[in-house]
Amino acid sequence: MSKDHPTVLVVEDEPAQREVLSYNLQAEGFYVETAPDGDEALIVVQEVCPDIIVLDWMLPGTSGIEVCRQLKTRTETAGIPIIMLSARSEEVDRVRGLETGADDYVIKPYSVLELMARVRNQLRRVRPAAVGQRLKFEDIELDAETHRVTRREKQLKLGPTEFRLLTTFMEKPGRVWSREQLLDRVWGRDIYVDSRTVDVHIGRLRKALCAQGGEDPLRTVRGAGYALG
Repeated sequence: MSKDHPTVLVVEDEPAQREVLSYNLQAEGFYVETAPDGDEALIVVQEVCPDIIVLDWMLPGTSGIEVCRQLKTRTETAGIPIIMLSARSEEVDRVRGLETGADDYVIKPYSVLELMARVRNQLRRVRPAAVGQRLKFEDIELDAETHRVTRREKQLKLGPTEFRLLTTFMEKPGRVWSREQLLDRVWGRDIYVDSRTVDVHIGRLRKALCAQGGEDPLRTVRGAGYALG
């Protein structure tokens, strides 16, 4: 499965709650990863790099609040939105959760419909193309709904893989993506693709972007990967 479907990591130690959340998120079109405790959550984040994390505060081993603190202090994971779930309803607890870095705080018991709305709200920040928003970088415009890309108001011809690559770059201009991260985001974890395939499709994307003239907006970062701008 390609990462046209944004990934949500659900960290919840209660199996029934984990299953309910997973079912509803999948029904919303998300790819779902799960972890039953904080220690495994930290491992999954490194392996998967989810788009959003739904994180229970009370977990066996490493607590949710500690998981949140660690992720928000790491450069590579600081930008992942975290929705904290907790039975703690006191204002001091909400403040502590938010000050630790949580982007939203939901008190148990919660409405599943409301939680789904909060997940979609966070998604608009980190994956705007996934909710149909138009993206713009300098003279390049991308319409996710129509799969139309223009540069200097002239339409470009992109294959589906090149379109997903460009979407990834345009959602986070300036970010350096490694080949492995691009493989995960564009091709998905269920398909084996050689990392050299990334270079081939980057070359095709560059050719398409420069077909009408203009400088190459993609940047190769030696030993690290690729970036837009």
